[in-house]
Amino acid sequence: MTPFRSGSFIRRAKDITISSTLALAIMAGGIALPGCSTNNNEDEYSYAADTSYSQGIRSHIKEVSPGEFQITNEETVPFDQAAAIVSYQDGHSDTLSPTAAKALIDKEIQTNQSAGMHSGLSNVLLYGGMGFMLGRMMNMGYINSYRGQANNPSRFYSNPATYQRSQSAYTDVSRSRVVTSRPAGGRSGFFNRSSGRVGG
Repeated sequence: MTPFRSGSFIRRAKDITISSTLALAIMAGGIALPGCSTNNNEDEYSYAADTSYSQGIRSHIKEVSPGEFQITNEETVPFDQAAAIVSYQDGHSDTLSPTAAKALIDKEIQTNQSAGMHSGLSNVLLYGGMGFMLGRMMNMGYINSYRGQANNPSRFYSNPATYQRSQSAYTDVSRSRVVTSRPAGGRSGFFNRSSGRVGG
């Protein structure tokens, strides 16, 4: 039998006890692991929100007299198919992208500070689906400001039923909104990403 001293046995028992205590402390979460920090300091973990839409508006616009236009229909379409289709009295038609519509709207606002007083193409775009998309969905506040000045936006539509249908289309588009959050700065931890679909 190998002889041992009682003092040596006591030291080994103490070492085992200390190691067990340390292991329990780690398992209980006393030490934070890299990438999984529970620190909620906003300076360390900040987020930004990206907003996108899966649906957009397609407007059908008709010239009813020289230089005067009305919206005859508005419908929801996949966002990348959003456009304004304009039919003229001479028989030709144009398809305006949101970028082209914005250029006409911007020109109207710059040259006519009382936008909304006539039914030219730029105003019909501003107070119809294109204006809705640019102002609300693409976050162009100055367009929202002008849209809010219209006393009777339904007059830019061919009849009240068309106007009501357009409002339903706007609601459907708003419900297609998707908000995705992402780390905006600071350390990027393991649990620093989330995304969600938000309507309205």
